[in-house]
Amino acid sequence: MRAKDAVGRYGEQVAVAHLERAGMEVVARNWRAPSSPGGVRGELDVVAREGGTLVAVEVKTRRCGADGLPGAGHPFEAVTPAKAARVRRLLVAFADATGERAAALRVDAVAVLRPARGAARVEHLRGVA
Repeated sequence: MRAKDAVGRYGEQVAVAHLERAGMEVVARNWRAPSSPGGVRGELDVVAREGGTLVAVEVKTRRCGADGLPGAGHPFEAVTPAKAARVRRLLVAFADATGERAAALRVDAVAVLRPARGAARVEHLRGVA
């Protein structure tokens, strides 16, 4: 496994633990949209439920230097409006493909900042799309 993939998997594990501690129920991890002509393509990192709301969670992980700052910019910088809109379309595809019913759909972003030493820092933005 490439180092980048290992960092991403680590971040997803930390994010799932954070979501569950916050009372959310994780429904799926790493769900890929089935291939279909003209359909939305991609993967949802985490799908969770919070009450009657189905939530797609985009997880972004960055390693931090000795100064505690991520070298490649803050993880939330990678969640652009276009990315958030694509994740929302994927969430609709997920609900259609799996039969998950929800009163509302929401896209959240979780940033996992992994320092050289010590515990990861988690930041959670609700409702980015």
